[in-house]
Amino acid sequence: MSKSLKIAVVGATGLVGREILAVLAERGFPAAEIVPLASERSAGEKVELGEDELTVRKAEPDAFRGIDLVFMSPGATVSRELAPAAVKAGAVVIDDSAVWRLDPEVPLVVPEVNPGEIARYRAKGIIANPSCATIQMMVALAPLHRAAGLKRVIVSTYQAVSGRGKRGLDELGEQVRALFNQRDVEAVVFPKRIAFNCLPQIDAFADDGFTAEEHRLRDESRKILGAPALGVCATCVRVPVFNGHAESIVAELERPMNAKAARELLRAAPGILLMDEAKDGGYPTPLDAEGTDATFVGRLRDDPTAPNSVAFWCVADNVRKGAAANAVQIAEILVRDYL
Repeated sequence: MSKSLKIAVVGATGLVGREILAVLAERGFPAAEIVPLASERSAGEKVELGEDELTVRKAEPDAFRGIDLVFMSPGATVSRELAPAAVKAGAVVIDDSAVWRLDPEVPLVVPEVNPGEIARYRAKGIIANPSCATIQMMVALAPLHRAAGLKRVIVSTYQAVSGRGKRGLDELGEQVRALFNQRDVEAVVFPKRIAFNCLPQIDAFADDGFTAEEHRLRDESRKILGAPALGVCATCVRVPVFNGHAESIVAELERPMNAKAARELLRAAPGILLMDEAKDGGYPTPLDAEGTDATFVGRLRDDPTAPNSVAFWCVADNVRKGAAANAVQIAEILVRDYL
């Protein structure tokens, strides 16, 4: 890797941006300079890069002059405007929003699953990071798909409030404090009270009754696996957990597969930590995954209702692996093999 690279992190003061900076520092990403960028109101703030402090600059097209690589995490509206500007200035963009994920010219990458797709970055200068829920599901399902061909996936997700950023974290904390102090609770970020509750809605509903997040799980999975006919039925639920997404998955495969074979495949697969004992506490929870880059898998068992079907549970840190670490892993391959 070249140490002459100049890197920008757009959205550096947000939850994901700060985590990207932390992961870059932890993994010793070789760069000559890392420039934190954010909105005008955040310009001048300080953010941490390991033991150093960096001053945030305003994110605008002129800020990308001389930049080689951009991590883009401020959301769809800003990404739609600034990602092309960064590319025009000569940078490669790794984008965390939903804007570019289904663009046929933009590779959608989970490094443990389809790292070869990174080579296609030249078409548009952008590489898309999948949604956090898709990433952990792909890490867990890809070994089974390679071995026996996925036919159908039924998934229920239990997604932490950090998926809505700092505002989601703040709302859960404020509601819990209000309830314990016998005060009225106001729902602003989420459509109903999230404290001590579960909401079967992550974002907007489509005409077919599914939410955009549920469609993302289907469409992104098909693109990442190169399986356009893959059946995916998702129900995505927001739960009162601060950090860490969990998923209950039933995978139906085309060729012979059972829980024993799946267990051995997953044990050897990159990015997976198997925690699968049929006893009290012998399974992973969001707290186990917090602060790690692994996708934890447990509760593996045969589905008795359909042939070649296995059921399992997986969890991952949605801010860490589901956004920041996945993006940095992409960057490491991009720099090593292409830049």
